[in-house]
Amino acid sequence: MLAIIGGTGLTRLQNLQITHRQVIRTPYGEPSGALTFGEIGGHHVVFIARHGYGHTIPPHEINYRANIWALAEQKATRIVSVCTVGGIREDLAPGTVVLPDQIIDYTNGRKHTFFEGGDKPVTHIDFTEPYCAKQRGRILKAAKASHQKLLDGGVYAATQGPRLETAAEINRIAGDGGDMVGMTGMPEAALAREAGLSYASIAVVSNWAAGRADSRHKVDLAAAEGVFKEAIERVHRILEALVKVDGD
Repeated sequence: MLAIIGGTGLTRLQNLQITHRQVIRTPYGEPSGALTFGEIGGHHVVFIARHGYGHTIPPHEINYRANIWALAEQKATRIVSVCTVGGIREDLAPGTVVLPDQIIDYTNGRKHTFFEGGDKPVTHIDFTEPYCAKQRGRILKAAKASHQKLLDGGVYAATQGPRLETAAEINRIAGDGGDMVGMTGMPEAALAREAGLSYASIAVVSNWAAGRADSRHKVDLAAAEGVFKEAIERVHRILEALVKVDGD
């Protein structure tokens, strides 16, 4: 079954015929909210809003372990994660939809692994390619089928939040090779890998990162609201095509 994790701007799915919602208890505490089960075009989907359905959970307080564990426990095998980022690379202007292929993790203090505690063996997952190539391929195919522009490739820099970054921090991230900056990409991707789930992310650029273009002196998150909403609509169309590409 395909699981969709919604971020800022995607707290519900269009055209989802809801069958039921289910509260899941996990060994790691409460997920961000109840799982929403339903169908899109006759294909089964499970959805969770990463920040809660009222968008009340900040990035550093999301229970990533509970979210991933709950999806895996309900037999999801594939995840597409939708997130919001600031654009650093010149071609990642507000409104761009991009499919990252690499991650740099700048977060700290988050519960980032299932493999801890005296009863767990020491386990090292391979994270050379943090996003599943097969799942990325399905998303690219869905974008083509739905005639939506999706940029292929980019390095997602995951920062702690909830504050936005300084211009100097963005310069540092750019120097490290980061193309876009967000706050929720890690440890979500690593936990999905630990759980054996096929995981990829669709990133929507909501604004220029600090110190870039019209964010040179200040990041105005409301300035590109119309462009952002249009980009989210394109993501909905990609997701609708993805369920057909992905199947059950």
